[in-house]
Amino acid sequence: MQLTIKATGENVRAISYLLSKNPNNVYERNHKGHLVRLFYSKFVETELEVTIFVSPDPIELIKSNSNSYDITHYINDREFAVSSIFCSFIRSALGTALNGQPKEEYMEWVTHPFPFEFEFGPVVSTLSDEELAELFEPIGYQVTITRPEIDYSFQVKEKSSVRYISLKGMKTLQDGLRQLFVLIPVIDNYKHYFIDEKEIEKLDRYGEGWLEEHPRRDMIYRQALRFKEVYSQIENTNLEEKKDEPNKKVRLNDLRYGKIVETVVLMNPRSIVDFGSGEGKLSERLGFIKGVQDILAVEPSESATLKALKRFEKVTNQEDFVIPKTLWGSLFYYDERLKGKDVMILCEVIEHIDEYRLPKILETILHDYQPGALIITTPNQEYNEVYKMNDYFRHNDHRFEWTRAEFRQWCIEQNHRELYDLQFEGIGEEHDTQGFPTQMCVFKRKVK
Repeated sequence: MQLTIKATGENVRAISYLLSKNPNNVYERNHKGHLVRLFYSKFVETELEVTIFVSPDPIELIKSNSNSYDITHYINDREFAVSSIFCSFIRSALGTALNGQPKEEYMEWVTHPFPFEFEFGPVVSTLSDEELAELFEPIGYQVTITRPEIDYSFQVKEKSSVRYISLKGMKTLQDGLRQLFVLIPVIDNYKHYFIDEKEIEKLDRYGEGWLEEHPRRDMIYRQALRFKEVYSQIENTNLEEKKDEPNKKVRLNDLRYGKIVETVVLMNPRSIVDFGSGEGKLSERLGFIKGVQDILAVEPSESATLKALKRFEKVTNQEDFVIPKTLWGSLFYYDERLKGKDVMILCEVIEHIDEYRLPKILETILHDYQPGALIITTPNQEYNEVYKMNDYFRHNDHRFEWTRAEFRQWCIEQNHRELYDLQFEGIGEEHDTQGFPTQMCVFKRKVK
């Protein structure tokens, strides 16, 4: 696996100062058993070519649990393809360039753009050529994708599925490398290392100035972070932080919470139940609704409830805030304390439950608890086409994702006693044919 950096034109020798690597020497380091090498194949007044490559140690990879995501590690291509593993191997060697911190006398070149060509491969990815191009073209690259010819003694296929990618564009070295370090793991089918909050910090740092406006931004974040617990931290940035940034795109989760709060406000409730309240992000917002006296944040996870309590503590002293009461509970068991509330909310909850169990849950809510209103939100499966993830659910814990017609029909069936009026709405950026990313139904109890 290798990355080649080419540049032509005046002052290209300055790139060696940014890399902090002497063109007369071969850089060679052992990184956890894997050999990392960097060398210059061209270094003249107007032309530079430098390659960094890694020779992995398969035994060390097994010892380091690189197979934790794939039981077939002994036939796994990731150790030999340009991937998240490759980026982790070469990050130290390219650290000076990534951080833009060469020696002081060379700082002026950090912000100087050069006509670069970045070539890397082999790449093994489930993304199509078109999808790969859509990652790089919007940020100013001319993309060329090639496949090596193969010569088997038996007929398998004419060309290998392995690809090599070439990117040409006018970039600073720091910007070019940071874009690669964000997008190469997105191309990869999985990340080999544990993904935590530090990944968010890295995306913010490396993505500064280009990632926020990228048309495939949501897909990039989803692929880069992989797990809902981390990705949700990106989705759930508080709307209050956005007020002074009118041109910044508001994330879907913020829009979802905002719509729910807006809907609840119009009902003038005194009591609210937030089912599946998680870390309390929606419950916190509900606590600021004027006139509300009682909020129950119902959650089966103890760890999530503890985080919710810490969240509520931070705003306890704010004016007119009603502290939500955390309640360990489950939708599968009747709880007398939940009966007769003004509003109940199931925000992105039902898709985590097996479909056959849902009718019993709705029977309990609508006919035993008998709330004044029930608000349900769930993903719109049709919108997955906009995200180019037709064959996948938005999270691996989802048991299903419904189309608009399926959701509407299901809600009507749950209201078989016709005790509620139903109101359907969408949340998020509307697509001409695929609708909204989130769909919502409000059950309003009929006045007798």
